[in-house]
Amino acid sequence: MEGLGFLPESVALGRFWVHSDGMNDSGPGDGAYFWCLRHNRVETGDDKCPAQYRLGPCPSAEDATHALETVAKRNAAWDAEDARWTGEQS
Repeated sequence: MEGLGFLPESVALGRFWVHSDGMNDSGPGDGAYFWCLRHNRVETGDDKCPAQYRLGPCPSAEDATHALETVAKRNAAWDAEDARWTGEQS
């Protein structure tokens, strides 16, 4: 690995978790639920819209029902952290 611009010990030798692992269609088993942004309903299994129109996977239908609220809360927290990071907030 000489001349590649990194030390051999810095290369991961095994599989490690990446963000996209948690974002695939399979979700947490057969019980994955999604919130459809087109139809404003919970979808699961074969009865679901394409990924571009849904949020999830969620572990339950109840969680999927509140997916937009979860997104709003996370966005607010990230916006606050961005503001803190850039010094826009005291």
